[in-house]
Amino acid sequence: MLSKEMTANHFEMNTSKYTISKVYADKEDLKTLYEMVNGNKNEQLLDIGTGSVDVANTLAPLFEKVTAFIPTTKMLDTGKRFTNSSGYQNITFIKGEVSMLPFTSNKFDAVTSRMAPHHFRHIEKLVSETARVLKEGGMFYLIDSVVSELNEYDAFYNYIEKKRDPSHYRAYKKTEWISLLERNGFQIEFLLTFKKEFLFDEWCDRMNLTLKEKRDLNRLMIVAPDHLIKFFSIVIESSEVQSFQGETMFLAVRKEREILV
Repeated sequence: MLSKEMTANHFEMNTSKYTISKVYADKEDLKTLYEMVNGNKNEQLLDIGTGSVDVANTLAPLFEKVTAFIPTTKMLDTGKRFTNSSGYQNITFIKGEVSMLPFTSNKFDAVTSRMAPHHFRHIEKLVSETARVLKEGGMFYLIDSVVSELNEYDAFYNYIEKKRDPSHYRAYKKTEWISLLERNGFQIEFLLTFKKEFLFDEWCDRMNLTLKEKRDLNRLMIVAPDHLIKFFSIVIESSEVQSFQGETMFLAVRKEREILV
């Protein structure tokens, strides 16, 4: 299991790859997020786990102040450069640990976390800290990879992701997220899941895999049982994986009450 320092170092080495990745820059979920947020009471936004700063840049026109909470120094510097190029002056960057957010309680009108929670070791702390810093009635918008309720499919997806990306901790089941959020005083208002295609070469290259590591992953996927190949829509040509599909969840939840003890 990776230490926090090793995980942070891995993020540092691959920051630019996260920023330019098609997966993280896909605009459809950002358009939906913008439409959901637009028109609400939008004074302060906290974006947790920002890497590509897509959320901060997308929502900056809707908020008086945006705080981008970033896990590593290099991501912080990269985020500042991208934000400066966008022209927005209302985005502030802070580096720190998700398990202990350095903000007062009941501070933010909305919190977002996009394609980051699967890297977090303790999502319980993410959720409880989010509930703490949100104002009553505030919204938490969560977009992240999720896995099937079937344990075999869960294990396969998390295994190949961990082999590719040591900073990947775990993609969770939808029911795990819903249960955790409701126990922390959130009311589910919107839930959408959708398939996301991964091009195998780009998926591997994003993590700077060696040729051997890439071949090992290819082997794992082509010898998988037929039902897994079908479920993940693994496309194989001449014994080479071309692409496969994962699942992403978009959740919007409202803070209805204080955290249960």
